[in-house]
Amino acid sequence: MRLLLATLIALPVAGTALAQNDCAAGLTLEDGTLTVATGNPAYFPWVIDDAPESKQGFEAAVAYAVANAMGFSDDQVTWVRSSFDEAIQPGAKNFDFNLQQYSITPERDEIVDFSAPYYSAAMAVLTRQGVVDGGAAPTLEGLKGLLWGADANTTAVPMLTEIVAPEKAPLLYGDNADVVEAMKANQIDAALFDLPTALYLAAVVLDDGVVLGQFPAERSEAPDQFGLLFEEGNPLKACADAALDKLRSDGTLAAIETEWLSQTTGVPVIE
Repeated sequence: MRLLLATLIALPVAGTALAQNDCAAGLTLEDGTLTVATGNPAYFPWVIDDAPESKQGFEAAVAYAVANAMGFSDDQVTWVRSSFDEAIQPGAKNFDFNLQQYSITPERDEIVDFSAPYYSAAMAVLTRQGVVDGGAAPTLEGLKGLLWGADANTTAVPMLTEIVAPEKAPLLYGDNADVVEAMKANQIDAALFDLPTALYLAAVVLDDGVVLGQFPAERSEAPDQFGLLFEEGNPLKACADAALDKLRSDGTLAAIETEWLSQTTGVPVIE
């Protein structure tokens, strides 16, 4: 009788799990497990302390949210590591999907598959501590008096002209590397980069770099968009797209972005 009762109690639970996993059933590398890849190492704010299993950091949190929406529990997620370039090469993969800030481009999409975007990169203001100490503020009024630099070939120029409208015309350069060098040489006060690049430049390239503020992604003409990376032709992509659509619709993605890319990095939004 006890065995029969235990069986009857277990049946609905098993049935529910099966229903939740219908989309991904038989499509993952290992049945009942979702194998997710990230960088080696993985960096702040995408993964905190290089520990994606902690669910801390923007991409770690996104991975678990997608997994849950696809029907996988947290303990059914397994992590592997890959270099950025290794994962984007053609051929078989040792992961179901990989996320480490892969921009969706037509050239890459010929080699691998991408999910729908999970993040549209905001444009951010990169400057230096001395400029902030001099009174620069993350407001449109506070930005107008700065001396700007920009790569003449990017959408930063029309964005500067139309949204910031600086008092002095921006100095134009051949590429973003020249823009950064100009900032190092104190030729310019500030420049626009997508938020991930700005965070990297401030932390690694400039000794006293500061990401002063970020614009809402919708104010960018063609924001850089990140997607989950799949082996070419992987049918699991459709399940991930459905999960991302749900997470976007119910506000989960926006909440994760606010927590890890606004609050955690301390980069205010410039309205």
